Amino acid sequence: MALSHDPLWPRAGGWPAFDSTADAVLLGVPVWRTSLSPTGAHATPAAIREALPRYGATLMGPPIVDLNEALRIADAGDVHEPDGDEGESDVISRVRELTASAELVIALGGDNSLTYPVALGAEATGLITFDAHFDLRDGVSNGTPVRRLVEDAPAAATVETSRIDPAHIVQIGIADFANSAAYAKRAADWGIRVITLDELRRRGIDDVVAEALEIAGAGAAPRVHLDIDVDVCDRSVAPGCPASIPGGLAAWELRALTRAVAADPRVVSADLAEVDATADADDARTVRLAALCVLELLAGLHSRR
Repeated sequence: MALSHDPLWPRAGGWPAFDSTADAVLLGVPVWRTSLSPTGAHATPAAIREALPRYGATLMGPPIVDLNEALRIADAGDVHEPDGDEGESDVISRVRELTASAELVIALGGDNSLTYPVALGAEATGLITFDAHFDLRDGVSNGTPVRRLVEDAPAAATVETSRIDPAHIVQIGIADFANSAAYAKRAADWGIRVITLDELRRRGIDDVVAEALEIAGAGAAPRVHLDIDVDVCDRSVAPGCPASIPGGLAAWELRALTRAVAADPRVVSADLAEVDATADADDARTVRLAALCVLELLAGLHSRR
């Protein structure tokens, strides 16, 4: 159904193709082939772009801000065939190019395997994840990106990459009944800071975000990547995430976390992961939440000014 047009109600999305510089740039990374469960996540970047114009681009403030006017936002299209060694290399190289020209790169997944090449491409020295799961499995899949960032080197990268020190990794939203003791022990042994869903709710968003940024943003020249795995949310608001469970984050909690982290200038890149647009509810609520997270990232970026 076509959306109505009102010149006094500017919509989000439909941003121009990336040319040479931007404040923020979108990049589609439709990975899906190594997912541990059947997924149509490769359809999600296009679905998020389609959902964005359902929203306005205006922050109510005060002051009132039209993000379309306040920020230079561009869209770099999709990485073609981003799975596999060569695909990962293409993602790494493309993100490296974009982070040299934009303050914030927003990667649209795709399953969670995109976090590995996107963070490497952004030359991340620290990592914050919003995720119900550790993603510390062995092998190569959507359940392994955090382990790979600590241990692996890309097989076919054409640019230099560096592993992330696990002491600069913070995982927020880790849930009961969604993980194993073995991977919890691996996280503890490596020194990863794990903030469970219960701890997040007990302490509150502001306190947790401040600690996460202090840890992930430590060092002389910090560059933080934010992984937003939407399956950290309650299944009622994220039915399009195969691994979302009842009792996860509310939509407003994910949005508030996203804006708060993105407000820090040490955050140079972010990804949206694990939304399967082909398995979403009829009202596309999961995809629409992912689109709102894009806008929250932009709102956080604007607040740096």
